[in-house]
Formats: sequence, structure tokens, C-alpha cells
Amino acid sequence: MLKLTSGVLRRISDEEVEKYFSAIFDVKENHHFIIELNQNVIGHSSLIKRKNGWHETQIIIGEKKYWDKNYGTSAIQLLIKKAKKLSISKIYLEVRPDNIRAITTYEKCGFKKSGIKKYPENKYLPETLVMKLEMK
Repeated sequence: MLKLTSGVLRRISDEEVEKYFSAIFDVKENHHFIIELNQNVIGHSSLIKRKNGWHETQIIIGEKKYWDKNYGTSAIQLLIKKAKKLSISKIYLEVRPDNIRAITTYEKCGFKKSGIKKYPENKYLPETLVMKLEMK
């Protein structure tokens, strides 16, 4: 899953994954959600507090067998509902510019393209498309 979002191309151990999730769950001002299907974990989503009232989100559906089945769309819609209950009104995300499937899903859920963010030091992911959702 990390390869899909961060450009990490090496295999990571179960211990590294556990350490990663343990660290992020310790921050109380952020919100993390497990995506389940029939009592099986198929992904993860989050709302990470950033500057000026913005929260960054990400969604990961790990295995390809769960792609193209609208699980991502459903998870984003639930995330938006949860954000409203938490009084979060500004959400943004970054996505690979060539990930048309994800971009289409985000647009279907109300996100708008906002610009390109460059990461010149990251040879695997030198730029991302920033998308934003502002709710009233």
C-alpha cells in the first residue's frame, strides 16, 4: 500500500507497518479509519490536521481485487460525513497526476483540482495533483 502513495518500492516488513500505524494512531488530533469489507480490512483512510483549518486526507484500498468496485467512493463519502460531524469543513489530498481512477472518484465526491505540488527530491513521485473540498 505504501508503494501506491509514497513511491516506496522496497518490500516492508510487518514490523515496519505496525510501527507506522502505531505512530500515527498516537496523535489524538488526527482521525484514522480502517476500511472493512465482510470483517476483512481492505484499506485505510485518514483526516490529518494541517494549517488554517485544513485537514489532509488519504485513502488506500490495498489489494487490486477490491479496486473498481466503488469501495473507495463509499469510503470517501463516509469520510466526508464523519468530517462534517467533527466540524471539519476543509479537506485536501494529493494524488498521482496519472491516477485517473482515483481523480475521477475524488471528483465524484466533490473534490476539485487545485494545482500541482512538486517534490524535486523524490525520484519516484516528483509531483502530485492537489485536490480540495470545502464544505459549508
